[in-house]
Amino acid sequence: MHEGNKLGRGDFMPEKLGIGFAGTGFVNTFHAKSFVTIRDAEITGVYSRTMEKGKAFASFCDQLGVGKPKPFTDLAEMVRDPSVDAIWIGNPNFLRLETVETIVEEITQGKGELKGISCEKPLARNVKEAEELVRLIKKAGIPHGYLETNVFMPAVVRGKEIAWRRGAAISGRPYLARSAEEHSGPHSAWFWVGKNTGGGVLTDMMCHSLEGARFLLTGPDEEKDFLRLKTVSAEIATLKWSIPRYAEALKKRFGREVNYVREPAEDYAKAVVTYETKDGDILMAESTNSWCFMGPGMRLIFELIGPEYFMEINDLKPILHLFFSREVRGKAGEDFVEKQSAEQGLMPVLDDESFIYGYQSENRHMVESFLKGKMPRENWYDGLFVTKMLMACYMSAEVKKKLNFPPPGLENFIPKVQKGTFDPRSVIEGV
Repeated sequence: MHEGNKLGRGDFMPEKLGIGFAGTGFVNTFHAKSFVTIRDAEITGVYSRTMEKGKAFASFCDQLGVGKPKPFTDLAEMVRDPSVDAIWIGNPNFLRLETVETIVEEITQGKGELKGISCEKPLARNVKEAEELVRLIKKAGIPHGYLETNVFMPAVVRGKEIAWRRGAAISGRPYLARSAEEHSGPHSAWFWVGKNTGGGVLTDMMCHSLEGARFLLTGPDEEKDFLRLKTVSAEIATLKWSIPRYAEALKKRFGREVNYVREPAEDYAKAVVTYETKDGDILMAESTNSWCFMGPGMRLIFELIGPEYFMEINDLKPILHLFFSREVRGKAGEDFVEKQSAEQGLMPVLDDESFIYGYQSENRHMVESFLKGKMPRENWYDGLFVTKMLMACYMSAEVKKKLNFPPPGLENFIPKVQKGTFDPRSVIEGV
């Protein structure tokens, strides 16, 4: 823990939390950018399996002004480093369990002392892994945060506050939440492989959408268990990336590891879940997610509907747009919006994605919680619940019917997509 800096009138700046990043990929670049606005923390360490990537990420953090992290290729060594007070886990899903095992072993053996661990979504690839992760973090005995940006997005938080304060207070609680997150596909090869990710787009993005919908449907003064999940219905398909020419494009881009002719993951998923409140009200959440959406960039949509009110969020309708004619030709990039797919025409521009998508609010909350020794409002118990929802959705899609929650066998269920036996043509078969 870093000492506070003395200010005028005898006041002190809060202690800074030294954070070690596990992983140097796409999502941790977003997290690093968000720390530009967080005063009470700095990035002091970064773990990567290769020193080259670790040094590059450390340099990136230095340029941002968010710390001068020491690069590590030994995770246990980073945990033991006295400048590291907390770990942010953002490495691939298939490394999640061994990462936490290493961290917890150092803590329980008294070799490392941490004030908290935050883990990127999804918590795990299946329920069995998620339950083991929760067991491990309880053994460590420290606060834990689940990095789910949707419940920290300023527009979502502000929209919920107004909808409940003005709409629900007068006409009744909202009863329907709709959410969608769609883009043209992940950046990294491992993400496209079901056994590595735990599935396809349902695992990758429905975790965002269903948890965001639950957040909107839960009253500001209600505990999360006030909503009881009752049924789950879902469907998955591979609509674009199993088409031969697009499957070949993936292979050329990522190599033989990604073969959507032989071993596809779903690029489209939809789900409807029903909740019953403790007062007996029936609520519904609808989620649609895809890696086969072609538009200006990632589309993130929320709707909240009540008896006499309606809320809408769409990140592709920002206040800033830029138009470029066909005479303006530049190299491809992501300087307008995440998963950007064009550089011409009328393009939406998100002026600060780390703010708009919730990374700043999320990480500020985690830092403040850990410094106070408190459990964050979004933690690994939520991550476990979300994993159970996702696996129930896969079960529903495989048996092609609505399921009561929790369905029998959920704890040991592994989706066909994760096992590499998913048949995209099964979507055209009925019961």
